[in-house]
Amino acid sequence: MSDRPKASAPKTPARKATAAGAPTAKSGTGSWLAGFITRAAAGIVYAVVFILCLVLGIVPTAIFVSVMSGLCCYEFFRMTRLDGKMANERMGIAAAVLFPLSALGDSMLLNALLFALMLAVGIWYVWSPRTRISDVAVTLMGPIYTGFMLSAIVLLRDAVPGFAGALLSVGVCASLWVSDSFAYIVGSRIGKHKMVPKISPKKSWEGFVGGILGSVLIWLILWATHFYKLSLPYALLCGVVVSVLGVIGDLIESRIKRGVGVKDSGNLIPGHGGMLDRSDSLIFGCITAQLLLMIGGVL
Repeated sequence: MSDRPKASAPKTPARKATAAGAPTAKSGTGSWLAGFITRAAAGIVYAVVFILCLVLGIVPTAIFVSVMSGLCCYEFFRMTRLDGKMANERMGIAAAVLFPLSALGDSMLLNALLFALMLAVGIWYVWSPRTRISDVAVTLMGPIYTGFMLSAIVLLRDAVPGFAGALLSVGVCASLWVSDSFAYIVGSRIGKHKMVPKISPKKSWEGFVGGILGSVLIWLILWATHFYKLSLPYALLCGVVVSVLGVIGDLIESRIKRGVGVKDSGNLIPGHGGMLDRSDSLIFGCITAQLLLMIGGVL
């Protein structure tokens, strides 16, 4: 056997090195585009079903929001379990489901259900010696944070009859969806200044402004229909405030997820995570819109 070393394969010219782990511009753009398409497709399906229920009337709206609230509350309790909180999940989810349905009748039913929830949780606490006050707090927060707050969508849909009511409720929800989409697009492409990196690393001030512009655009469309007693300055105000409160709702949910160490509340909706991830801006945005429209004499 020869001791002569084997000839090595001829070396090909080395490509210019890039930073370790840094994707090329092409792969980065492709990855962003694929993620955006997945997110957009899932969001469109969700929005179409939601809008269809809003257009069909108050009962389909209440049923859809009821299911949505139950899923959101379930995901909330599942996350708090990771933090060692042992809520009365059956009681909480039942209340979350019932809140939007109770909004079908007189608004007093909503208040009566809230009282019943407080009473039931109090009795449970008295008769369960091992239950901690933190468990009680989480049991109450789950359905109030989800079902009670989201009931504003049902009340909003019921406030104005006919096509105008459907358009108004769709417009309010659309202003939050468009705000979220504009914030995602603008933030992904030009976002440089982080809002709250410790809570939501991907959120930027550029995306925040883009989201406000998207929301204002939808509110301008609502104003342009002349179906409502909505002045141009008040429409602009609603667009800004609703978008800001939607972002606050998003940040609150992000804080919950960060606190328990999860990225998403679930995996129900591709590209969005769980139902709570998709509804976080609606939770505070819709009730804000309802209050603003009541204060402004629109409802």
